[in-house]
Amino acid sequence: MKKTAIALLASAALTVTLSARDQIKIVGSSTVYPFSSSVAEELGATTKFPTPVVESTGSGGGMKLFCAGNDMNTPDITNASRRMKTKEFKLCEKNGVTDITEAVIGYDGIAFAQAKSNAKFDISKEHLALAVAKEVPSKDGKSLIANPYKKWSDIDASLPNREIIVYGPPKSSGTRDAFEELVMQSTFKKMDLYTNLYKADKKANKKYKKYSVIRTDGVYVESGENDNLIVQKLTKNTDAFGVFGFSFLVENDDVIQGATINKVEPTPDTISSGKYPVSRSLFFYIKNSHSKEVPAISKYVELFMSEKMIGKDSILGEIGLIPLPDADRNAIRSSVAKRTKITLAELSKKH
Repeated sequence: MKKTAIALLASAALTVTLSARDQIKIVGSSTVYPFSSSVAEELGATTKFPTPVVESTGSGGGMKLFCAGNDMNTPDITNASRRMKTKEFKLCEKNGVTDITEAVIGYDGIAFAQAKSNAKFDISKEHLALAVAKEVPSKDGKSLIANPYKKWSDIDASLPNREIIVYGPPKSSGTRDAFEELVMQSTFKKMDLYTNLYKADKKANKKYKKYSVIRTDGVYVESGENDNLIVQKLTKNTDAFGVFGFSFLVENDDVIQGATINKVEPTPDTISSGKYPVSRSLFFYIKNSHSKEVPAISKYVELFMSEKMIGKDSILGEIGLIPLPDADRNAIRSSVAKRTKITLAELSKKH
């Protein structure tokens, strides 16, 4: 009996040892990846904890992994270049992940960039939406047709006589979600043809309410979650444009340049002020149920939310993160420090 008790105690101790770990597991957005990796490296260099493992899986892919459950094989943190969706929150709930804290780290702009050797390029949001949409208005404006545009000048004679080719993120990417919302949906909801189609048969034409279907005829080329690969492609194909986060434009400004959108250049000032029309907030989400088993989480989160990392003249600012206003930054820092639980009602609000 005594031997059995000792064996059970030893087994329990082994289970605790195996379930607890020092190294944080982080997944998610390719846009947030450089920022998250910098914080991870700083944690490894300045504390007793090992450098966290950070994987670039895309915002959507990260959410699926994060929401899979509370098992210690699941990620502790997921990064996102857009807010968690309500359906992702419900997936988390379904799998028992019910204690989640949302952290906003700053702003980012979505760059529409080309090789630096090209002449400067200015485009309107409407032109950009028409270039990549699967269906566009016919010349008489009475119906939607398969996108016929092959050159920018086909859309508007004032644009260059240059082939349209856009290297962009896949469906799993938060940058893709933000691009669809900020460029396509915001453009097409103002066009009567799309709204009238929706009103004519709401059930059958639900997709026209927030139209963001991207063409699949080879003009828009899905290029994976590694934005550096898009940068490399732009240097080889100078006709092409790439869609990615502003931080990658900053890191590679020796070889690429951002196009102006609605005549506004992507800069820290225009993005933080909202003048640049394709701007968004960046996030990470903490699985609080892992905090006891992974004590490094607390230190990592504290470091990430510090002025050193996300304040003015910060380490992450040097690689493209645009800080939140002081009051917002302090309020979010306080909320994260308290590990405030995100709710479905809160997620339904715009950020």
